Amino acid sequence: MSRTSAPPPTDSASPTADSALTHGLKQRHLSMIALGGVIGAGLFVGSGAGIASAGPSIVVAYGISGLLVMFVMRMLGEMSAANPASGSFSVHAERAIGPWAGFTAGWSFWVLLCVAVGLEGIGAAQIVTGWLPGTPEWAWVALFMLVFLGTNLAAVKNFGEFEFWFAALKVVAISLFLVLGVLAVLGVLPGTDSPGASNLTADGGFLPHGSNGFIIGLLASVFAYGGLETVTIAAAESENPVRGVAKAVRTAMWRIAVFYVGSMAVVVTLVPWDDPQVAEVGPFYAMLDHLGISGAAEIMNVVILVALLSAMNANIYGSSRMACSLVARGQGPKVLGRISSGVPRNAVLASSVFGFLCVLLSYWRPEDVFPWLLNMIGAVILVVWIFIAVSQLILRRRTEREAPDRLVVRMWLFPALTIVALAAMAGIFLLMLRQPGTRDQLLATGALTAVLIVTGLVRQKRAGRAAPARPAQN
Repeated sequence: MSRTSAPPPTDSASPTADSALTHGLKQRHLSMIALGGVIGAGLFVGSGAGIASAGPSIVVAYGISGLLVMFVMRMLGEMSAANPASGSFSVHAERAIGPWAGFTAGWSFWVLLCVAVGLEGIGAAQIVTGWLPGTPEWAWVALFMLVFLGTNLAAVKNFGEFEFWFAALKVVAISLFLVLGVLAVLGVLPGTDSPGASNLTADGGFLPHGSNGFIIGLLASVFAYGGLETVTIAAAESENPVRGVAKAVRTAMWRIAVFYVGSMAVVVTLVPWDDPQVAEVGPFYAMLDHLGISGAAEIMNVVILVALLSAMNANIYGSSRMACSLVARGQGPKVLGRISSGVPRNAVLASSVFGFLCVLLSYWRPEDVFPWLLNMIGAVILVVWIFIAVSQLILRRRTEREAPDRLVVRMWLFPALTIVALAAMAGIFLLMLRQPGTRDQLLATGALTAVLIVTGLVRQKRAGRAAPARPAQN
């Protein structure tokens, strides 16, 4: 048996939501989704705040958080290759820990993606209204939502094709930035001189704000990696789910190293970390402007617009598949689980409606309701990562006993690195409690998680009284 093939799961013979979904994603779609999934607006814009806090040490911060993300993706890849499912980590949590865990992980991630759709729509509309002043922002948000609603209501290959080209544009853009940056660092770019290490040691040195600034930068870098999980959700609808997951996970290391750590190293080497443009308009704009490239602002606006639209498309897709999987396992309203022509259209509609609602909230109560929603989902990704790590710790041993040939992807140095990852996540929670800017996010996310856990436990208890539990498969 090849290392990228495995027998299908045999836990249950009952039909599943995944069996009703089509396998319309080609390997090129999945590969580009995996490649472009790490390149988001958070990298192009959000990283500026991290640089302003941590200075040149942001490179180390992204390296540390990137290592944690590699561990998480490796664990998730191990489970998803052994049991490909559109519910991804929610299915794995249910199989490993219990229905309440799958319920909590799945619905918290659904809320995260749905709120993110509204955020990204607003961000994209603001860019377009800057080009076309006088046009209403709400109209552009509605247009973007309708386009991606239509894309996701149609065959899954349409989503894959959109995301393929979005991801390709992002990869080309970041690659050009890195090539220009490296040439400038080496001093071979026409019209530029190599700065050497001057920007890494001047203006306060490598740690200009000490350990506290580094911690703020570290926390900012952790949340910049959100979105990588979508590839394991999409894999269930690909031509070869096992091979797709295996390939995506095995290339995660170099993608994170090049796109995140590499780009941060180039930026802080070329541009003084305390340049106001870094935090105000983004480090990539600051770098292009520093190199004297005309139209830097418009170039970056186009790239950020593409990144935002790509995220909207991917998040509507991911949230709809997660909802469909949850419903198929009896974890939500049945109406959301109906599949038509291989597409869970009711789940797509529900996920999009939540995005429209978030946009309306941003207009009606911009000072309190929407910021509260943002705080509520601020640390959800960490909760998901913890479920992934605990699930892998349990399922790895179970799979080794029952079906070792399905372990086509293996977590490194198991169980030591899994435990190290869990300890690192606990450490991040403690750091968030220390910082006033992240404490509210952690507490709000904790409240959301507690409500979902209690609801999940109550549902599990009631279901246990009615019928014996079935293995999670979707």
